[in-house]
Amino acid sequence: MFEKVVPVNKERHATKRIKEITGFSFASSFHIAYVTMHEFARAAAIYPIVFLEDKEKDEFRPVALLGLDAGSNLFVGEDGKWDASYVPAIIRRYPFALAGTSTEGQFTICIDEASELVSETEGSPLFENGEPTQVIENVKRYLSELQQMDVLTRDFAKFLAENNMLTPLNMRVRESDRVKNIAGCYVINEERLNNLSDERFLDIRAKRFLPAIYAQLISLAQIERLVALNDKRAAK
Repeated sequence: MFEKVVPVNKERHATKRIKEITGFSFASSFHIAYVTMHEFARAAAIYPIVFLEDKEKDEFRPVALLGLDAGSNLFVGEDGKWDASYVPAIIRRYPFALAGTSTEGQFTICIDEASELVSETEGSPLFENGEPTQVIENVKRYLSELQQMDVLTRDFAKFLAENNMLTPLNMRVRESDRVKNIAGCYVINEERLNNLSDERFLDIRAKRFLPAIYAQLISLAQIERLVALNDKRAAK
C-alpha cells in the first residue's frame, strides 16, 4: 500500500494537494489489515480477527482477514468500491502514516508520495503561504488518536501472550472444489479464558479487555463470509 513514504515537509510539499478518497483500488492486494482493539466491535461483524506473530519484535498484532489468499482483498471490487460498512482505520488514513523519531514517544507525519491521491492540481492543499492547512491539522489529530489506540492494543496483545491465552488457528475451509488450510494465525483460546481464576478474570475486566476478547471470538464466524465471497469471485 505504501511505496514512497517521506516526512511531510513544507518546502518539499508546498504545492502538494490531497484528493478525497473515492475508491480503494490501492488496497485491492491487501488480504490483511491491522486493527486496534477499539475497532474490534465494528470489525468483528464483517471480518475474522486474528493475531499474527512478529518474531522480530517478539509481539502479536491483531489483523482483520480481508481475503483467503495473499494479494487478494475480497472487499474491494473491480470498481474500487469497498463492499462493507466498515473500513479499517489503517486503510482510511492512507496516504498518511506516522513514523517514530529519535525521541522516544514522538512521531512525525509522513505521506506516500507515490499515491494517486497526491496531486499538484487537484484536491485540498497541504500548505498555504508556508503554513499547514486544516488538512494537516485533521491528519495530525486523527493519527494521534490512532497512535494512542495502538499503544493500548499492544498492551492488550502483550497481556494475552504473557498469560498464554493465544493458540494457533488451524482451520480447514472449502474453497471452490478444494479444501484450504488457514494457518499461521493465532486466536484467543476460549477454554483457557473460561478456566481463568476469578482474580485474573477480574483483572481482565478492570483493564477493559473483555469487549475485545469476546469480539475476537465472535468474529471467527466471519470466515464463512470470506469463503462465500471467494466462491462468488471465482465464479465470475
